[in-house]
Amino acid sequence: MTETTDAPRMRAISQDVAGGPDVLRLVEVARPEPGATEVLVRVQATSVNPADWKTRERGVFRDGTEPPFTLGFDVAGVVEAVGAGVTVLAPGDEVFGMPRFPHPAGAYAEYVTAPARHFALRPAGLDPVRAAALPLAALTAWQALVDTAHLRSGQRVLIHAAAGGVGHLAAQIAKACGAYVLGTASAAKHEFLRGLGVDEPIDYTRVDFAETVRDVDVVLDPIGGAYAARSLATLRTGGTLVSIVPPDDTFPVARAREAGVRAVFMLVEPDLAGLREIAALVAAGRLRVEVAATLPLADAAKAHELGERGRTVGKIVLTVAD
Repeated sequence: MTETTDAPRMRAISQDVAGGPDVLRLVEVARPEPGATEVLVRVQATSVNPADWKTRERGVFRDGTEPPFTLGFDVAGVVEAVGAGVTVLAPGDEVFGMPRFPHPAGAYAEYVTAPARHFALRPAGLDPVRAAALPLAALTAWQALVDTAHLRSGQRVLIHAAAGGVGHLAAQIAKACGAYVLGTASAAKHEFLRGLGVDEPIDYTRVDFAETVRDVDVVLDPIGGAYAARSLATLRTGGTLVSIVPPDDTFPVARAREAGVRAVFMLVEPDLAGLREIAALVAAGRLRVEVAATLPLADAAKAHELGERGRTVGKIVLTVAD
């Protein structure tokens, strides 16, 4: 991405220091221009993910990028211009994607540039708000279940935090693969889970899943900490635990091996093939994203406050343009 001082301007959310939601501020900056193999996308909506508020709090991206920077990875928008060599997209295309992750994408802004193949065409009829809520969470679920755990029809899957951003999409992807799905959530969210196709909702406030759940083939853990080790007991021999939380010293790789199962950490990455699979599921009516709240770009701090409470069902979206 390149910027010039005489470039057109755009609005963006920026932060100069690490801290709470109050460090996020609306600024005006130069609009980027696409380089070779890149596209310029006019952002219609973006969504808020745990990766956003964790980066804001740390004040540094995974790749070491320090402030000032603009958060955001999810993009739904319209291609405005293409750089040299781009053949897969054209101006006017309605797209969605998760560009550049885990490097800064700057999606909390009116425009972004990124490699053309970090975006896919949006399914017909999918509005920008819901399109923006999909990429990071749905790609995480797809890559964890399909690419990493190699989920097959007839297998049993345990999804923790099944009503959350990743969880509610993972439940649907697992059902589309033909799996029997168990999902942990509070009792108040069980009706929602059943509506997604979850076969066996588990109230984690009343039931110890580690004592009661057995013979699952795959566990998807978006929580981390003790959940990873405790989930090993639910797996049958040859099963796979996939954690999407960066592991610490307690991550049970050795214990899993001793138990005849596999424990792995997976970090999502830009994936055109995965986006196209997700778009196909949406178009077929087999995948829908739940939007918990929609706020304007200027209210990014409020969106972070809401997300950090950890009580939302589905995703929080920031609207940027019509």
